[in-house]
Amino acid sequence: MRIRKITSLFMLPALLFVGLATINSCQKKEPEQVPPPPPPSVEKPGPWRPEAQGKQELQVDNSAAAFNKQGVLKMIHFDTDKSNIRPEDRAILKANAEWLLAHNHFEVTIEGHCDERNTRAYNLALGERRANAAKQYLIGLGVPASIMHTVSYGKSRPLCTEHNEACWSRNRRDAFVIRDKG
Repeated sequence: MRIRKITSLFMLPALLFVGLATINSCQKKEPEQVPPPPPPSVEKPGPWRPEAQGKQELQVDNSAAAFNKQGVLKMIHFDTDKSNIRPEDRAILKANAEWLLAHNHFEVTIEGHCDERNTRAYNLALGERRANAAKQYLIGLGVPASIMHTVSYGKSRPLCTEHNEACWSRNRRDAFVIRDKG
């Protein structure tokens, strides 16, 4: 029995040693550290120069049609059977005058329009008075008379075709159409 105790005393550390050795040998080994490849040689860029081939220039449309499409000149409106400039429309005419003075290589046609009520002859005359009222106001703001032309369409070109005051008030207007000089 004594031998058994001694044997078991020596066996226990031996088994522990063998077990630890086995566990160590089974662990995954980390791959060897391979040094990274050297970075590729890169030339430093020189100053930027546009390419000769395929060179495209920025095209900006500064035509009268493009400005009309953008609506740079705003419309003004009138009271029923009136051709006087309303206080709220004076700021619009001032902005229109500033644009025309800054773009003096264009001309403008001031179109006088009316609502559907009254006769054709009456509305043509009223539309002409409205267009001339706007022209005179713009002249007072420094826009040369030589670049402005007037035309009356009376009731022939309505924006709205409903038969009510909201629609009629939209049709009582002066519209400003930009065109190239010539």
